[in-house]
Amino acid sequence: MRSSFIKYKKEIYPIEDSLFEYLKKYNRGVQLPLEYEDLLRFEDGFPIYDENEEDTMWLSIYFSNAERQEIDLGLKKIYSILHVDGSEDILPYLNVDSIDFCTYGNTKPFRVKIRNILNDNYVFYYIKQADSSRVYGLELEHLLSPNPTNFLVSKSTLIEDHISGIPGDVFSKNFLDKCTKQEKASIAKEFVKFNERCFVRLLGDMRDYNYVMVLMHDFDRIQYRFRAVDFDQQSYDGEMDAYFPNSYEENKVYQNLVDEYLSSGSVEQYKLEERSLIAKRATSEWVRLEDLLTCMKTNRLSSESNINSLKLEIYNLAHDVEFKKSTSMGGIIQAAVNFVIRNYKSINPYIIK
Repeated sequence: MRSSFIKYKKEIYPIEDSLFEYLKKYNRGVQLPLEYEDLLRFEDGFPIYDENEEDTMWLSIYFSNAERQEIDLGLKKIYSILHVDGSEDILPYLNVDSIDFCTYGNTKPFRVKIRNILNDNYVFYYIKQADSSRVYGLELEHLLSPNPTNFLVSKSTLIEDHISGIPGDVFSKNFLDKCTKQEKASIAKEFVKFNERCFVRLLGDMRDYNYVMVLMHDFDRIQYRFRAVDFDQQSYDGEMDAYFPNSYEENKVYQNLVDEYLSSGSVEQYKLEERSLIAKRATSEWVRLEDLLTCMKTNRLSSESNINSLKLEIYNLAHDVEFKKSTSMGGIIQAAVNFVIRNYKSINPYIIK
């Protein structure tokens, strides 16, 4: 296991015209009333500490009186575009409770808390520098995983809806020991499926603080699901293992559950289940997915050396010449999706050929 595959800070890749045209076609590309750069005009901030008095790397920021009214109005309009229909009818019922700034991470996001003053319900969303890697990651998550995503993009700004759940590191530290054996076996199963899902769509750096554990109450049990929340390292790294969550030292506790509770036959079964689900999702969303991959194959998302080393590693694993022919990260993902679909159709005797 490796503690990290991230050797250098990844550069931010701008939103190219072809990608923005795709986003507009599928109602993701918008003109925003407020851009990321506008929020950088904050006056000052003070650190936010967690319940253990440890620095969270977030600052609670404030603006001058002259700026605050404009900023608040823009943030409420963004909420309306993200969650409603963009109309201003709901604005009088909204309040901007807080604006936080993260001092850690590539895109240095702002976190906005919007509260409905009539019932005190509130939501969070994030404002980040627009980065093609993140946008492709969010869209692939929407199309190939069981988790729909809600986000908006302008040419320079990315708006992301908050994804609820317990951070993976917090869950393993504070909740995992309280789980029953059956629940631990269920978590192990979901980790195998999460591992497979990340690899097929090339989502890297899934260390335990870059995903959350989502708990869903069924009538006789709690179901668990690993859900990615950070898409910064989508299709960037040149090492194949970087796209397997079980390769990271931070995830050893979850891999230990797999080793303890699942047989090798069960692991293969759950991998096959996830690949079959990916094949079904890709087939049902093929027109949109093909549009996305067409853009992705022409956009620069990594270095040429990363692309060449990754495609050869995967070719040596899958022995599919499509990987070897790939000239971009988008091409590698298309080869992976095609590989999964072909295998699903070839082994399923009930598919009408």
